[in-house]
Amino acid sequence: MSKVWIKRGLLASRITRLAGRLCQAQVVILMYHSVLDQPESEFVTLGRIMHSTEVFKKQMELVCRDYAPVSMDDLFLFTQGQKELPSRAVAVTFDDGYVDNHEVAAPILNRLGVPATFYITVDCIETGRLPWPSRLRYAFLTTKRKSWIDQSSRTWVLASLSQREQAFLRACDLCAALAGHVQEQFLLAVETELEVDPTVRSEGAMMNWDHVRTLVAKGHIVGSHTMTHPNMAHVSDDQAEIEFLESKRRMERALGVPIVHFSYPCPALSPHWKESTVELSREVGYRTAVTTNGGSVRRDDDPLRLHRARPTKEVDGLHWNLECGFMGCTV
Repeated sequence: MSKVWIKRGLLASRITRLAGRLCQAQVVILMYHSVLDQPESEFVTLGRIMHSTEVFKKQMELVCRDYAPVSMDDLFLFTQGQKELPSRAVAVTFDDGYVDNHEVAAPILNRLGVPATFYITVDCIETGRLPWPSRLRYAFLTTKRKSWIDQSSRTWVLASLSQREQAFLRACDLCAALAGHVQEQFLLAVETELEVDPTVRSEGAMMNWDHVRTLVAKGHIVGSHTMTHPNMAHVSDDQAEIEFLESKRRMERALGVPIVHFSYPCPALSPHWKESTVELSREVGYRTAVTTNGGSVRRDDDPLRLHRARPTKEVDGLHWNLECGFMGCTV
């Protein structure tokens, strides 16, 4: 509790703002996923990547009041030395493509005039299925089976929540290195063995192309989050190229706008990008690529390996993280 009060005192004194002015010009990119009125209702699929509607609204009000919202197009020009950004610039991004991005988050952003970038997992948009981490999470947390046998023939007991979560993490490590049809076959095999129906939670969970078109019409940016959400550093270069290129092509065909922004999935395993994927993204035609590495963005940063900040579940926590970001700290 004392740490909370110390942070609040520092924020109220504006010492952090003064310190930030002494640092090199920086931009903080915020990384969101899902915004729901009752986040706890989707714990068995989305885990802890959700924000409540009320907290998100207050966080965006904070961004508008104390910072300067900018787009990823603005940020790209900033890294190229072609545009000056206002002090304390903040970019808002969303990963995956959940329907609440359109129904809950976008109305708040539109009302406040905050531009955002929505990174879409194309296969999830086209099939209506949740991203594979959510499918696996649902399978392991709801199955009535008492055990699961992985590909190495190890048996994982599923008697307690902690044991289920450990088995889930093991399955994530296996699935993260798969893409496309092979990934789907792995998911179906797990779901069959655990005797769960993934469509129970997937129905209506993801945006469709009409939803995405509405975001574009409202002035937001839409970028690629791959075709099937693999860890791009752990698939072959050929498969990575397919994930980069095919997602870009399908999105451009469906939306009629250039897709030049990309977000690296970070579902499991480490790292989630490497030098060869950076070069592939450049060759395919992306201008920016965001990672989940923490930190802010400086003018001389490579736009194809940008850092982001994870917003906390509280308004004060986001405020503190933003101030730390503008002081050059990684939180």
